[in-house]
Amino acid sequence: MSTDHTSYPTGLRTTPTRHRALRQRMAKPGIVVAPGCYDCVTARLVEVSGFDAAYVTGSGVSMSALGAPDMGALSFGEILDRVRRICDSVTIPIIADADTGYGGPLNVIRTMREFERAGVSAVQIEDQEWPKKCGHEPGRKVASSKEMEQRIRAAADARVDADVMIVARTDAIAIEGYEAALERAERYREAGADIAFVEAPPSQAELAEVPKRLGMPCLANMVEGGRTPVLPFPQLEAMGFKVAIYPNSLTRLFARAGQDLLASLKTTGGTAAFANQMLDHGQLWSLFENEKWQSLEKRFQ
Repeated sequence: MSTDHTSYPTGLRTTPTRHRALRQRMAKPGIVVAPGCYDCVTARLVEVSGFDAAYVTGSGVSMSALGAPDMGALSFGEILDRVRRICDSVTIPIIADADTGYGGPLNVIRTMREFERAGVSAVQIEDQEWPKKCGHEPGRKVASSKEMEQRIRAAADARVDADVMIVARTDAIAIEGYEAALERAERYREAGADIAFVEAPPSQAELAEVPKRLGMPCLANMVEGGRTPVLPFPQLEAMGFKVAIYPNSLTRLFARAGQDLLASLKTTGGTAAFANQMLDHGQLWSLFENEKWQSLEKRFQ
């Protein structure tokens, strides 16, 4: 007797059609907005808020899993474990930051295979040298465009499901200049990338030129306090961008809200001042489909 696993709660069920869902959504008019997440709580918040996709931010994972800034200190295995757990916690497509692919072509192939098995619908690979750094911090070094093209070709060759997409990020603006970054993006498309990610255009005018010049699906990275102006996604859509990520908006908000809550607790002795800003016990459990977990357990008692 076959079982309808779609009745299982997230965390226990698979969503094999979400890769195709992202590719089909990309083919339709409009922009795909993917807020950043770094764990199952933030991923669930993105899904229940009605967004088309979520973006696994390497920076957020580094801060939450290691307590370190985004400086390439996390290993491939640590990133993969977090990505797998996030994919299991939601049904929407996941776009995941895979840094440089974690090594040479064989490492890129393994990264692509493992991320696809984990449930990632779009894998982002960048052209920095390892150890990579945040795209809005100094000290970055880029690999040769030839090396990055090999990474993209290896990733494209490794994917099993043709609906899984490859995001090619270039950090070349800060090192080689704007024109060189666009030339790199063109070469990465020829190597097999589905989406271009030109990191950190310093002005609104240069940001707007990216999709016009490349003529392929392009991703805009909105980092509050970063090098690129932060714009509303309808404006990015009007510019021609197909994907907009807000990778650490939740991270920043939670950090500030947490500071405020704890300061109030310390000075007032309680949390009552923030009660109306919290989910209560039942609401928090319902965020993770508590009712479905309880029902599934009762089926086998």
